[in-house]
Amino acid sequence: MLTTALVAVLALLALVSAGTGAYDIPLGDVLASVQHHLGLGGAPLDRVGESVLWNVRLPRVVLALLVGAALGCAGALMQGVFGNPLAEPGVIGISAGAAVGAVAAIGLGLSFFGNWTITVCAFVAGLITVSSVYLLSRNGGRTEVVTLILTGIAVNAFAGALIGLFVFFADSGQVNQITFWQLGSLAQATWPKVLAVLPCAVAGLLVAPLYSRRLDLLALGERPARHLGIDVERLRLSLILVVALLTAAAVAVAGVITFIGLLVPHLLRMANGPGHRFLVPGSALAGAVVLVAGDLAARTLAQPAELPLGVLTALLGSPFFFWLLRRTRRKQGGWA
Repeated sequence: MLTTALVAVLALLALVSAGTGAYDIPLGDVLASVQHHLGLGGAPLDRVGESVLWNVRLPRVVLALLVGAALGCAGALMQGVFGNPLAEPGVIGISAGAAVGAVAAIGLGLSFFGNWTITVCAFVAGLITVSSVYLLSRNGGRTEVVTLILTGIAVNAFAGALIGLFVFFADSGQVNQITFWQLGSLAQATWPKVLAVLPCAVAGLLVAPLYSRRLDLLALGERPARHLGIDVERLRLSLILVVALLTAAAVAVAGVITFIGLLVPHLLRMANGPGHRFLVPGSALAGAVVLVAGDLAARTLAQPAELPLGVLTALLGSPFFFWLLRRTRRKQGGWA
């Protein structure tokens, strides 16, 4: 029932988002145009309406769907790998690390992989970041929540310093691009960008559910999981690669958008329990819902201006993270 509800809400939000903006398109006309392009009947819009819908709105909606699904799924995997509900790619610095890779590619004018250069640089930087955080947060064979968060704070600060250096030495055109990565936005969505992120996002989203059963066993603890035949270190390494791929794909096209991976899996866990067979794909679906809705709000709340999407998610996600931090500490009886 929850999956059906999420699919229905996502479909409705996508249609509403595609029709809402400075040039409003009625919902029925959006459906008719989509049906026409799919060869299922319907009718095309006028020339301006077709251009706005297919060249501006739909690429943005599809990109929001892919980025939201990638971030939601990455958050669920991170929480499963680290064994606590406070882990999230943005909170512990993976998004910032991936952004450093993308900003470095922009600032240094790298182009050795053509259109894939920024994505590759973001992936490598994200992988290095998540590996560092994982190693530094381990103590006595387990991951400590406090160490995880403090390490994330340090990594975010260091990444911010590196981005500041690139801004200092960049020209005006590069500064505008770097600012885009820092604030997070889908304003520059195009079909080529959708196609650039599609392979990475789809690969990660298809692979992630295959680890659901092993994540359930890992939730029992490392020692019971080993007794049940799980190679814990290999599992964590594989999932770290998947998380880095999903996060890098999202950061490479949308910049730093935080708290989606923290908020979405936790809410689904509260609604449907901790089983990863639903939690992993469900977080991808709910992440898409949240980001499509967030992008719609960013475009419409301050018209004709547009709010940065990353700023909006941080404003809404920070109070939730604070509440979750206090709730977790209270349940554990303190951190000591």
